[in-house]
Amino acid sequence: MHSIGGAAEGDGMREIVLDTETTGLDPASGHRIVEIGCIELINYVASNSPGGTFHHYLNPERSMPAEAQAVHGLDDAFLADKPLFADIADAFLAFIGDSPLVIHNPDIDM
Repeated sequence: MHSIGGAAEGDGMREIVLDTETTGLDPASGHRIVEIGCIELINYVASNSPGGTFHHYLNPERSMPAEAQAVHGLDDAFLADKPLFADIADAFLAFIGDSPLVIHNPDIDM
């Protein structure tokens, strides 16, 4: 069986619950993702496999606006040594694969 994320193909329906935190709401204005968290669901239940989660804090390469920091509590000092999105993008795409995404606020998170 081929492994996708934490589940093996044939184990049931796989979905990914995804949430992000950002520096703001407008990527065109330079806002960036500072945290990505994902949980794998198999048949609507959280997977307990070792590869069933994906989580990274990210360096946005810009300062954190006070308004955004008030929402999530992440500041410049904490994010300074974190990887860039480009550093984890391939692993993120491999984790989600072609699974459907379940997103709380898709207009914000995407």
